[in-house]
Amino acid sequence: MSDDLQKLIDDASALTDDEVVTKAFSRDVALPHGAGTAVLITLDNGHDHKRPNTMGPRSLGELNAAIDAALARDDIAAIAITGKPFILAAGADLSGVAKITKAEHAEAIARIGHEVYAKLTDSPVPTFTFYNGLALGGGLEIGLHCHYRTVSAVAPALALPEAFLGLVPGWGGAYLLPNLIGADKAVTVIIENPLNNNRMLKGPQAYQLGLADAMFDGADFLERSLDWAGQVVAGTVTVDRPEPDRGAAWDEAVARGQAIADAKVSGAAPAPYRALELIAAAKDGDRQAAFARENAALTDLIMSDELRAGLYAFDLVQKRARKPAGAPDSWLARSVNKVGVVGAGLMASQLAMLFIRRLSVPVVISDLDQARVDRGIGYVHAEIDKLLSKGRIDADTANRFKALITGTTDFADYADCDFVIEAVFEELSVKKDVFGRLEKHVGEECILATNTSSLSVSEMAADLDHPERVVGFHFFNPVAVLPLLEVARGSKSDDAAVATALAVAKKLKKNAVIVSDAPAFVVNRLLTRLMGEVIAAIDEGTPIEVADNALQPLGLPMTPMVLTQLVGPAIALHVAETLNAKLGDRFAVSDNLKALVASKRSGVYDWDENGTPYVPDEVKELFTVGDRPSTPEQILDRATSALAEEIGLMLTEKVVAAPMDIDLCLILGAGWPFHDGGITPYLDRTGVSEKTVGQRFLPAGVASVARTD
Repeated sequence: MSDDLQKLIDDASALTDDEVVTKAFSRDVALPHGAGTAVLITLDNGHDHKRPNTMGPRSLGELNAAIDAALARDDIAAIAITGKPFILAAGADLSGVAKITKAEHAEAIARIGHEVYAKLTDSPVPTFTFYNGLALGGGLEIGLHCHYRTVSAVAPALALPEAFLGLVPGWGGAYLLPNLIGADKAVTVIIENPLNNNRMLKGPQAYQLGLADAMFDGADFLERSLDWAGQVVAGTVTVDRPEPDRGAAWDEAVARGQAIADAKVSGAAPAPYRALELIAAAKDGDRQAAFARENAALTDLIMSDELRAGLYAFDLVQKRARKPAGAPDSWLARSVNKVGVVGAGLMASQLAMLFIRRLSVPVVISDLDQARVDRGIGYVHAEIDKLLSKGRIDADTANRFKALITGTTDFADYADCDFVIEAVFEELSVKKDVFGRLEKHVGEECILATNTSSLSVSEMAADLDHPERVVGFHFFNPVAVLPLLEVARGSKSDDAAVATALAVAKKLKKNAVIVSDAPAFVVNRLLTRLMGEVIAAIDEGTPIEVADNALQPLGLPMTPMVLTQLVGPAIALHVAETLNAKLGDRFAVSDNLKALVASKRSGVYDWDENGTPYVPDEVKELFTVGDRPSTPEQILDRATSALAEEIGLMLTEKVVAAPMDIDLCLILGAGWPFHDGGITPYLDRTGVSEKTVGQRFLPAGVASVARTD
């Protein structure tokens, strides 16, 4: 190892004193077919599969030493790298990134990865990576530097997910991958998959793309990989790879990636665009220049607030979402062996399907008449059939699921339920009537949950004999997709009710956030405030398209008016009216929104044959507007200031325990981007927090760079 590389590793290691070190264990193996001896390096951090190998500075030092020891020998025919059972490596260890405050330290991380891995490319003997399982980011890049690769047919996840987090594949991936499989396939792996909910490749998909030269079954994967490697070394197997097209196809692939990035982040996140620049430049085939560009990009991004916000968001989803702040002791949770759903409409039917699939307990649904009940059961049966047709469940499971759903028009059939959730019309008197009727039939310990999006849980329970068992249990649509559950504690909700709700949420594979019984809780309150500012700008005379696209710098998954069209103008109006009545004029009720609802239109947009939205003349004629149009910059400032004000009020009101819970709600319930960290890191780094509420929501260095240079 060169003195310069050793110093880089030592200096970087000083910043990550809590790194879980991945060891590189070497052993000699005799390759079949008389091919000689190979050094097999196995990466293993000493933990089981629940803690994957990661490659921090010390781990890279371990791998570097193992490679150097192998290269120093003159009696070996090959070097091969694999991992502990089911895992090669989950990429770089990002746990120490928050401690990096200087650009030179960030650059050192980039250089170490390149210099260690490059020894595999420059090796005078053939090098192999056996992708025996999980291989992400820097883990996948180990193989890209090797001369040959095999992959397990049961490998669950191979990917370059860096753009999802706010980075680029910076240890060779942005150059090596397009030069291995072509620019278009590389764009799929580096841009398209990460920006589509961090999609991963399974072993067969990776093989089909050309990421591996051979694929073998999981049971004897290592033995067959070694046998194949022996044939390669012996010359009886030749690997032929097509030369990537360096003509117009390369440029077209980059353009496709640009369109994907624009559609997903609207220019608001730097990482995918830096990755595209690297892919574009990789066309010239100069490896050293490419690695220098990767070093520069990785340095810039590590020192960016967007990355720190992304890592903060990732930590929220991985840790805070699993242990809700303010949760009562879990032993207080009651057993749930039968579930009731009041209502048989679309939302109620989705809930019934989710309870059946995740809890595998009997579910009874009800409605005003048998025809509606039958439609609800029909929906559930159809969803079960879809799962069966897609191979996600077998025929026996499908039959069992169908047997679990029953319907009724008589509340007496809820008598033996342990958990009943109502999903009826969003009107307080209707929901109070439902709970009043239910209480006459269910046991005293049965939890009564409401899926209300904006009404008071406490008011709903006020007239009951046992109000302590009522909780809010607010799902987001589509129920099967969005992971957030707002668990609202009413003024009299007891710990047993909340603990049971949290236990049920966990079994449903949802992430719960405990919220107080405040109007519209978290997500709908903030979205309604945000949409209200945009609609107000339209009312004042700003063209709809201008106002609706003014929030592009936030990189939201959809514009406010498209979101209004998705949820339905009538629902948006109802929530706005509810919040206006509860919280006052901060939540204005637009006459134009009322007119839109009265017109029965689904929203302000129609779509042309190319799928491009436009505002038809009938909507323009429907709206009455003023003569005070705003610029996009003014609307963005207005909207973000409103968000900051509302978040400040919500924290003062203790709607949630901390700003982190607001960010978690927006990420999980509204799909807000990781590079914003939800919202409070964005408001902090743009100065909106201090301008509006007089201080940051998060301390400097949390979801941002604590700079010292």
